[in-house]
Formats: sequence, C-alpha cells, structure tokens
Amino acid sequence: MMGITESFGAAIHALNTTQLTDGVINRSKRMMLDTLGVGLLGTRTAVFNKALTYSQLFTCEERSSVWGKSEMNLPPHYAAFVNGIAVHSMDFDDTWHPATHPSGAVLPALLALAETLPSRPSGLDLLLAFNVGIEVQGRLMRFSREAYNIPERFHPPSVVGVMGSAAASAKLLGLSPAQCSHALAIAASSAGAPLANAATQTKPLHIGNAARRGLEAAQLAQIGLEGNPAILDMHHGFGVYYKDYSPSAMAASGAFKWILEEQDVAFKRIPAHLGMHWVVDAALAARAKLQNTIGSFDLSQIRRVTLRVPPSKYVNCPLPVTEHQARHSFQFNACSALLDDKVSVASFSEAHISRPALRELLSKVKVETPPDNQPSFDKMYCEVEIETEQGHSHAARCDTFYGHWRKPLSQRHLVEKFSFNASSVLCTEGVEGVVEVIGNIERVTECSVLALYLRMTSNPQEELHCVNI
Repeated sequence: MMGITESFGAAIHALNTTQLTDGVINRSKRMMLDTLGVGLLGTRTAVFNKALTYSQLFTCEERSSVWGKSEMNLPPHYAAFVNGIAVHSMDFDDTWHPATHPSGAVLPALLALAETLPSRPSGLDLLLAFNVGIEVQGRLMRFSREAYNIPERFHPPSVVGVMGSAAASAKLLGLSPAQCSHALAIAASSAGAPLANAATQTKPLHIGNAARRGLEAAQLAQIGLEGNPAILDMHHGFGVYYKDYSPSAMAASGAFKWILEEQDVAFKRIPAHLGMHWVVDAALAARAKLQNTIGSFDLSQIRRVTLRVPPSKYVNCPLPVTEHQARHSFQFNACSALLDDKVSVASFSEAHISRPALRELLSKVKVETPPDNQPSFDKMYCEVEIETEQGHSHAARCDTFYGHWRKPLSQRHLVEKFSFNASSVLCTEGVEGVVEVIGNIERVTECSVLALYLRMTSNPQEELHCVNI
C-alpha cells in the first residue's frame, strides 16, 4: 500500500494540464495577477529594499529577474526570496481557507525558476505547476482542524508555503515521483516561523523564505539529496506543527478534484491582515449612521468606540507605532476608517499613524470578544459601536466583506487593484502587458515573457528610492 508522502510524490509527478478545469484556471489567473500587483507595489517598501541589499551579496551564473527593477538580476533562489518578500511586505496578498497566503510562496519561485530552464516552460506549464503548489498547501492544511482557525502559534505560509513551493518547483522541473517526495521532505526541514514576528518587518520574510527554500528543496532533490520518505506520514514529521494531525493520501487519478475548485481565495482591498477588512467595513457603516443622524463626524463628540471581534492576540494591538503593527491592529484600522472615511495604502504611513487625532480616538476604543465570535476567517464577524457624549449609539456589523470568498471581487475591481498597484512601479506598457499575458497565460508559448513586462519601470530613477509604507 502506498504511503501518504509517496502518494503526494506520485500525484505531483502525475498531474497534467488536461486536469486543469476552467474554474481552476480562472481562479488561479486571478491569484497570479493579484500577487504580481501587490508584489510590484511591495518593491517600494523598506523591508524589500533591506532584503534586496542583502541578496545582492550573492552571485551565480544563473540569473532571474527582480520584479520592478529594469536592470537587476539575482541568483534564482534570491530572486524568489526578494520577490516573495515584496508580495507580503504590506500584507496585501491573497488569503485562503484554512488560513494561509497561498500564492506568494509559489509564484515567485516558479517565475525565478522558469527563467533559468533551457526548456522554456509554457504558460500552461506555469499554470499547472502553480496549481500543484496551491493544491499541496490546501491538502496539508486539511490534515488538521486546528488549521481552520486564525493562527495562534506559527505563521501558516512558513509551514505549508514552503511545501507548496517545493511541490510547484518539482513539477516545473519534471522530477520523478520519488524526487517529488524527497523535495517535500527536504522542504519540511525549512518549515516554521513563530507568530511572535507577525507584526514586524520579519513577517514578509516568512513568504520569501518559503519561496526560496521550497525552490532549493526541489533542486536538491533533483541532484539526488534525500529526506525521510515518510515525512507526511509521521506525527514527528510534518505532524509536529499540528496538535490534531490526521494525514490522508493524495490521488492524482480517478475522481480527482482541485481544492481551489471548491474553495476560492479572498482578495484584499486594503493592505492589512485579513481580519481588518471586517472591522473596517463595520466602522465605515457605523460612521455613515452617525453622519446621517448628526450631519458630521466630530471627534470631540465621541465618548467610546466598542469593537466586538474574535479572540486573537496577534491582531489586538491597542497603540501601534509601526506600519506592521498597524496592519495587525483592529483598533487602528477601525479608527482610521472612522477618522478618514476610508483605509488605503497611505493610511499606514508614519505620518498617518502618529496623528494626534488618531491617538486620541484610539484612547477611546474598547475591545470585546463575544463568545459566539469564532476565530475563523470563515465564521468570524466584527461589530463597531460608536457612543456619543449625548448618549446616542450607532452600531454596524460586518459578517462578510467584499473580497471574501463568499463575496468575491469582480474581475473589473481585481484588475483595477492590480493596475493601481503595478502602476506605482511599471510604465503603462508594462502594466497592460502583465494583464494581457496573465489573461491568456494558458495560450502563452513561453511564460518567461512575463519577466519582460515586470521589468518595464515607469522611471528608472525611482529604483533608487524606497518609501516607508
């Protein structure tokens, strides 16, 4: 009887392009486009530039593109590393259920690898490898009920993301079933990152490391390095990450169904932790009720703001002082929405975070965690109640925000988000080129053509600057 790890290796090897359904192709193209957009925007951040400075210390004969940099190349592992960091640098990338950021660990690895392969993979090859990497993550997360909740101990992309990157890279490299299994085993020894680093500059490195280490694992397996062939079968293997680990085999034939077909991803409208989208929408609705009653939003008239949110320590940050803390703060995002009637990329700048009016409003916030508010991106809600000095109360609740898998972003809004993000770095030809290539990726002869458009910067001089957002 085939073991679980062996079944994964066999499935990674055997899955083929004829098994890609229209639904999976459509969803994965949306994921790719969004990932490239937030990654391009992320090349303007301080954490990306620090990682890039470090990565430029390394050289090798094989070179891959750095997104948004017209004249810069890095060894493929480091290109995957910095581009992965860019994707998650503003917490603007897609989120799946069970909770993880699936695309950022996979796409940077594949695009870096594709540029170095003599076979020049097609767009369809890229689509298949991408979906293999996404599928492996989805399967692994379903080995545990614990994984369905908002994380408490480790950041999920650091665990399942590196496995997805290894699987996707192994597929693009055309590894044998045994080599695919060993790639997973090797990658497992690079898995894991504590949640304590969530609201810091180190969190984006979780995605960058997952992309890089997964690619390395596949290439090490390709040259014969071996790991434990039962890494997924064992509680002291991949099971160390979950208290209720219950693995099952993966079959690539018969009635195979992609998890992405059944479970869509969430696309973010603001660059912050996914939970912030509920509290922002609730705050905006409560603000509108207040304005409809008194005609304006007057900070001096606010006595208290109560947030009813699910219990989660790492997104409960009462007085954030950095952009990364602000992206993980129910309090900050609710108050920004109340003050400005919106939350945007600029909301997380140092100038916005340090505003006296914002600090004053934050001091009036009270957080409650009702017992019926479950810490799950599929079941949670957020309620915002504004109490005035006159004794009036205005409350609103958000159960599902626009962009959630139950209320997906329209294609028009997804493309608008990409174009806004990408145009901060690329010229019009580059932006339109990426949209065109991804929109027709299954018919593209060489997927590495993407690299040409990802390097079409709007102004080469802008590459010398970075902004702390």
